[in-house]
Amino acid sequence: MSEFYSIGENQPSGVKRLFTGKYSFIINILLLVITFFTTTVAGVAWILGPAAAFDLSNFSIGLPYSISILFILSSHEFGHYFAARSHRVKATLPYFIPFPLMEFFLNFGTLGAVIKTQSPVPNKKAMFDIGVAGPIAGFIASIIVLIYGFTHLPGIEFILRIHPDYFLRAEEPGGLALEFGPSLMYLFLEKLFTNPSLEFVPPMSEIYHYPYLCTGWFGMFVTAMNLIPVGQLDGGHISYSLFGSRTHRLIANISFALLVALGIAGLSSELFGLNISLGWTGWLLWALILKFVVRLYHPEILSPEELDPRRKLIGYLAILIFILSFIPVPFYISF
Repeated sequence: MSEFYSIGENQPSGVKRLFTGKYSFIINILLLVITFFTTTVAGVAWILGPAAAFDLSNFSIGLPYSISILFILSSHEFGHYFAARSHRVKATLPYFIPFPLMEFFLNFGTLGAVIKTQSPVPNKKAMFDIGVAGPIAGFIASIIVLIYGFTHLPGIEFILRIHPDYFLRAEEPGGLALEFGPSLMYLFLEKLFTNPSLEFVPPMSEIYHYPYLCTGWFGMFVTAMNLIPVGQLDGGHISYSLFGSRTHRLIANISFALLVALGIAGLSSELFGLNISLGWTGWLLWALILKFVVRLYHPEILSPEELDPRRKLIGYLAILIFILSFIPVPFYISF
């Protein structure tokens, strides 16, 4: 996940030197290189299957996936970074988070990226600007990747190389099937830039074979998760700055309750075979992380000034981006 946060004074001096020392950028570069490798391997796995992922002769096949997902994550984090610099808030370069190389069913090769602020955020305007810049930049980058993916769909021979019997096979009982849930923006771009009567448009059950569609979808998913108006997520920064502490707390409580409800619906569907099409077990886990790790409420900022009309308009735009990006059921998994 992506968020910006501070290196507090209570951190051990060794940890602080690690992130603030003269050569701290080496850690950024090292993590970027490792994440480039893990996302490239993940890209191969999504296209050809996990068995082919660790054959380095296939490495180039994963490059469109890794380059596009790092472009989206970098856009998000540098949105935070340059907004912080514009307010004279010291911040690190992005720290990319690689996902361990393993045959995990939903392995995107990365857990996102973060930047760290190294000096206090002076007021609500600065907090808002830093918080909103990342999701907007990441959202735009995701749209760019999706548009490229939809306008450069490979011919039908691409899916037939992966599934030679794609148009002949019936559903195999007992098999494991994965389908991604679409966001409103994904559906809009698909409708706008594709023509199913003239080309093969992959269904949501196959888009993970198409690197630009897969990473564009992932970018929307990450954007929405970060815009949940809770704690020190980007959405929490925006909600607190836009509406004030009291309203922010109400919104955070409602958001938490909705995530729990979606998570319980997904868990009940899986445990009891209820076939509920609204909900995902992962939302329950994410709600618990927000409650006990991130915390639901934004820390108070002693700044009496309110946001100006332009920033308020941008804040409402960020809420619209959240609605367009949010996916109630990001994954449908059947056995």
